[in-house]
Amino acid sequence: MHRPSADRSRERGQIIVLFALALVVMVAMVGLILDGSDTFNQRRGQQNGADLAALAGANAYMNSYYSTKNVITATNAATAAAYAAATTNGYTTGGIVTVSAAVDLLSSGAEVRVNITKPHPNSFSRVMGFASWDVSVTAAARAFVVDTAIGAAPWIMNINAFNPDGTPKYTAANPHAFGEANGDYPISPTDLAWTDFNGNDNVNTNEVSDILAGSNVVTATFQFGQYLGQHNQGNHTALYGDVQTYLASTQAVVPVPIVGPGNPDCEYGPPGHPDGCFYGWAFFKVLGASGGSSKTITGYFLEEFKSQPLSVGQCTPAMEAAGTCGIITDSNPFGAYVVRLSD
Repeated sequence: MHRPSADRSRERGQIIVLFALALVVMVAMVGLILDGSDTFNQRRGQQNGADLAALAGANAYMNSYYSTKNVITATNAATAAAYAAATTNGYTTGGIVTVSAAVDLLSSGAEVRVNITKPHPNSFSRVMGFASWDVSVTAAARAFVVDTAIGAAPWIMNINAFNPDGTPKYTAANPHAFGEANGDYPISPTDLAWTDFNGNDNVNTNEVSDILAGSNVVTATFQFGQYLGQHNQGNHTALYGDVQTYLASTQAVVPVPIVGPGNPDCEYGPPGHPDGCFYGWAFFKVLGASGGSSKTITGYFLEEFKSQPLSVGQCTPAMEAAGTCGIITDSNPFGAYVVRLSD
């Protein structure tokens, strides 16, 4: 007579246990959501602090180098500025907060990287055994003169296509068909020549065609005065068709190396080559290209110089051994002296 009552008691007991377990799970889930949301909020604040600290360090490197011309002094100034900016924004190494700042020298400047780590004190997540978890962020900023092109046009153009102040003579108002002699290097304002970004060998048609097609992506770092011409005076007629197919069809804008005379030869070029020396970069809009008897690329230069997609080169072992890393050169006719976030 009493068994049903006992069964109901056991069922009620099971429901209470299940409810208690479910309640724990729900509290844990709500805790993870609330603590997770607050963690993202903390991370945003830390990221802003790291970004500002990295930029402050890069700016200090640029300013200090120009005033002292000393890489070590500029490095120390960058590190100090990064730590000071982090402190200003509430992040100072000590206790539960860790801040680190490091300076890596580049081929023509430096990158300042800042890391900030701070625990997030949890509330509800303590039920799951997570009293806190670390929140870590990193930011990097560079101070440099642009010396590297990614996705550059595989031809070179003459410095005389620009006015003394660096503005182009051939703009959207007066585009031109460039390509007169098509020799080892351009010898007039409206001439051009092919390059494989080497300067030490003959330019190969297939190699340049792959660059235009994008199957051979070249990242080339140049020093001012470096020879960028070719050696076989080839017209490479087929390449004009590739320019039409891959660039003119979309009216692409590409960075083009600008060359001119050296003194008396290019510093890094073969003897007997007084021209074809690297001067800087300019953006060129490709409107058309024609092979055959014409062998011209039609387009015009933009007003802007040395901006994306240009980037700075890394400090190579050879440069490190020579002690030239971190130097920000003054010999930049189209100079873009840049301080910007890189990571």
